[in-house]
Amino acid sequence: MNLPIVLWVALPLVAVQVLLRLRRAGTLLWTLTTWLEILIFLRFGFAVPVPQSVVTLYMGIVTLATIAYVTSSRERLEAFTAPLVRLCLQPERRTALYSVVALLPLLVAFGVYRKLNVRLEAPAFGRTIHPAPPDSVTVHGKPYDLVHLDSPFHALKSTDPEAYRQHVANGRRVYYQNCVFCHGDALRGDGMYVRGLNPIPTNFADGGAIALLQESFLFWRISKDEIWDVIHFLYDFTGQQPRAREEHK
Repeated sequence: MNLPIVLWVALPLVAVQVLLRLRRAGTLLWTLTTWLEILIFLRFGFAVPVPQSVVTLYMGIVTLATIAYVTSSRERLEAFTAPLVRLCLQPERRTALYSVVALLPLLVAFGVYRKLNVRLEAPAFGRTIHPAPPDSVTVHGKPYDLVHLDSPFHALKSTDPEAYRQHVANGRRVYYQNCVFCHGDALRGDGMYVRGLNPIPTNFADGGAIALLQESFLFWRISKDEIWDVIHFLYDFTGQQPRAREEHK
């Protein structure tokens, strides 16, 4: 988090909390303000934008925590609801009540209008493009001929299925530790950080993706520890087979 964001987001939010404390704000005002401040901090308090899915997740947790706090005792619940009861029952507050009742549908209508009134523009993310691999690559100091490279674990499917499943399981572990954030839980290229990438990650579940790629291509693109295990997991999870190798003369 850089200094400008701390100055322009975090410090004003802290100042609001101090002001509420000094004015001895009621439970309703303090609770709603705190909830709103957390939302503002998640949306604007980071140099790198937080994905909307993460914001929704955290605000759901905050909402549940707020409900638990308000209902943790009868006194606190009464303090939270007292201003609302007075607004609804006291005759001298009818004007404010009518204003709130009229304002709520207007806010909903404005939100719908904003979602419908979206400016037309070119797609933000380009399609996934697979570059042509080189003829050879060096991984961890060892050279590999990508033109004729095949997985050394293929034979285990028939000779030792249990050992092959262990490789697939290890590939699953590596994938969900390192790749899930961009490629997603179901390998569809819709991970939580996908909107920060261009081009977007490959949708492995698409029949026009890894089914049209040779394993040596994936080996080149991944180029990390336990490469073959991850590759076998990808094909096993999607139920696809790698592209057959053409004969080279």
